[in-house]
Amino acid sequence: MHASWIARQPPPAIETLDRLEASGLTRELASLLAARGVSTPAEAAAFLDPGIDSLHDPLLLKGMKEALDLLLAAHSRGERVAVIGDYDVDGITATALLLGVFQAVGIAAHGILPNRHAGGYGPQPQHMQQAEELGCRLVVTADCGIRAYEALAEARRRGLPVIVTDHHLPGEQRLDAAAVVNPRQAGCSYPFRELAGVGLAMKLGAALLERFGRPVPWTSLCRIACLGTIADAAPLVGENRVLASRGLAALAATPSVGLQALLAEAEVGRPVSAHDVGFRLGPRLNAAGRLGAADPALELLLTRDPQRAAALAAELGRNNNERRELEKRVVEESAARYADRELPAILVGWSADWHRGVVGIAAGRLARQFHRPAILFAIADGVAVGSGRSVPGIDLHAFLATWESRFERFGGHAQAIGLTADSARLDELGREWEAAAAGWPAGSFSPTFDFDGALALGEVTADFLARLSRLEPFGVGNPEPVFRFGPCRRTGVARTFGGGHLGFAASELGAAPSSGVEVVAWQWAERAAASGVFDREFEMLAAVELDRFRNRPRLRLVDARPMALQNH
Repeated sequence: MHASWIARQPPPAIETLDRLEASGLTRELASLLAARGVSTPAEAAAFLDPGIDSLHDPLLLKGMKEALDLLLAAHSRGERVAVIGDYDVDGITATALLLGVFQAVGIAAHGILPNRHAGGYGPQPQHMQQAEELGCRLVVTADCGIRAYEALAEARRRGLPVIVTDHHLPGEQRLDAAAVVNPRQAGCSYPFRELAGVGLAMKLGAALLERFGRPVPWTSLCRIACLGTIADAAPLVGENRVLASRGLAALAATPSVGLQALLAEAEVGRPVSAHDVGFRLGPRLNAAGRLGAADPALELLLTRDPQRAAALAAELGRNNNERRELEKRVVEESAARYADRELPAILVGWSADWHRGVVGIAAGRLARQFHRPAILFAIADGVAVGSGRSVPGIDLHAFLATWESRFERFGGHAQAIGLTADSARLDELGREWEAAAAGWPAGSFSPTFDFDGALALGEVTADFLARLSRLEPFGVGNPEPVFRFGPCRRTGVARTFGGGHLGFAASELGAAPSSGVEVVAWQWAERAAASGVFDREFEMLAAVELDRFRNRPRLRLVDARPMALQNH
């Protein structure tokens, strides 16, 4: 199946481009900004230099005042506070941030991270018991709790007020909490709804510091907040762009021995990019919670002991390697089930041999590979714990909500869900989901790639890359610019490396071979050998990036096809 290449739409209005260019921007930068919704010089300035002064007042969040009053009362009474966070990067960083702020203002606090293998996602009744046994008289959740009805009922029974900070979609049932901070809840008019869990934790932390008359250490807060925001794939627009931009800059010179050790173990150089967080740092922080307890990742963020930090970072690296092997097995076994049958509109699979900590990322890989939603379950003792990932245009959470009464647990958002069900129901549920999804438009499953315009290989220069870098950080909501090149030819011999990657030089037809630009094509070796696409004239979509080893720009391949297919 050949992918469709689509120029980002709609084309920017000439008046918008003229207005942005008149403010001092180049035409190319004006065009890229306009394609991302920027239409005025003021918006361009805010986008290119996101500042702390553009963050909204935390008190605009519904429930924030009540949360602050509860924390101040706990402080005045000398009471301990428990912070219960999720076991992913967003929850771990949110927990670490709150623990740091509480310590700074003199609130004694303990961190509690649920274990996906012993109780599952989010606050459980036993965590309220644990909080009470630790001497805590107030509980704050971080990146979880918006549907923790049983846990909150247990907290009330024990006389523990709970502050819920969570960005996930609320349920229809009323939440019995002392305060709820969630921009997605009914009645909240906060101007930005896309904060991750750590973003909400930062809002609470900043507001608390201000109530105590303390200066807000924005650099430190953004440094930790950018990790969870980027790793959780929160849209990097609005306030998230501020957190990500400021935080990534701060990571390059972090005083945290834990982050220094993590950067070293992951072999991340400076400057630190959103790609580094998403694909190198984030997976390591996630790995502990996927395979067992997430506590080592939290300890790494909090430790001040360099030797302990190095040991923890090495442990997370080993966990991440093991996670990759487990994930690979799930993906291969899932894909094999569809080798000899027509692909349904939604992919559903389960096994008692799969590790529940990796089914979510395996589902994501399947969804990308087959261009349709995928839900995978790990089964143990008759209980199926599943995770699902979707594709653009299909709201998986809304689709599955019809069956919510038949799940033991259910939550998430449009592109990613988690659920728990009786394993005996999986055959029935799978058939019903396939039948219901059969009505989705066929176009939903066709791979498409957006690009920002055509570019000549000769324009791939260090100066051009420097201009592009002003648009960083890239991610959801602010896609990395992709350009169309061609007709091209490969110059010299293509080399394979790593786990099926390909590298070669490409030049334009008629150009001297010495004018070629280096291209790196991740996971393309097998596909290129089968199609021979680079053995003839071809065109490609590619992003321009820095080759850190050679300190020069190169292209990262997105897609390629023979010139004969250019009209398809």
